[in-house]
Amino acid sequence: MIHRTAIIGKNTNIHDSVEIGPYAIIEDDVTIGEDTAIGAHAFIGQYTTLGKKNYIHPFASVGSLPQDKKFKYEKSELLIGNNNTIREFVTINRGTADGGGITKIGNFNWIMAYVHIAHDCQVGNENIFANKATLAGHVEVNSKVILGGSVNIHQFVKIGSHAFLAANSYINMDILPFTMAQGIPASAKGINTEGLKRLSFDQYEIRLIKNAFKIIFRQKNTLEEALIKLNALNSESESIQLLISAINASTRGITR
Repeated sequence: MIHRTAIIGKNTNIHDSVEIGPYAIIEDDVTIGEDTAIGAHAFIGQYTTLGKKNYIHPFASVGSLPQDKKFKYEKSELLIGNNNTIREFVTINRGTADGGGITKIGNFNWIMAYVHIAHDCQVGNENIFANKATLAGHVEVNSKVILGGSVNIHQFVKIGSHAFLAANSYINMDILPFTMAQGIPASAKGINTEGLKRLSFDQYEIRLIKNAFKIIFRQKNTLEEALIKLNALNSESESIQLLISAINASTRGITR
């Protein structure tokens, strides 16, 4: 299952079911889980771990060195879960000591051609990153997020679950869960109603999120005032608690 022209480093742990295409390069100390496929000319860098059933397409560079002048060639890692699709010419860098040493990608992510995920990023599950989306260092993307083509995200920004970022937008502050954002720099345009319907959110929960959006974005409340009103709106709702947690966790401020 490994093409004769592929180059395999030392101390690798590659499951017998893995397919590795022509001229692929697997560096030292790499782990690749079962039923994963590595396309022709793909590069898998040192200290990378790939779980099960991932498909790394031709010419992707996964686990390459960080683009960070502070990096001193210390040991750092890239951890990728299961069932991810990583398309052509995607670049994913491993972590740095300043960021905890680990870049992490979860499960069932669909990462299209030319996407860049920089050092120390933390990406959750079931996200879709369209062509040429770019994540700077230390970005956090939770789960079920859609990034349009050529979206650019500033370092240390957090993107909440179920957010939708329109193509060609520049994100320099945190995006709350459920939010649709667009622009340079981006501003919040509404909630991701269609996405929530596809994910089987019921009408009551969608109305609740819309009311929360009005409190945060339309009523000119401070964030402290908004937090009080959100708790009063429905403190038992998981969606409301997700919004409250994201506001409390923000370090760069909220895109409004």
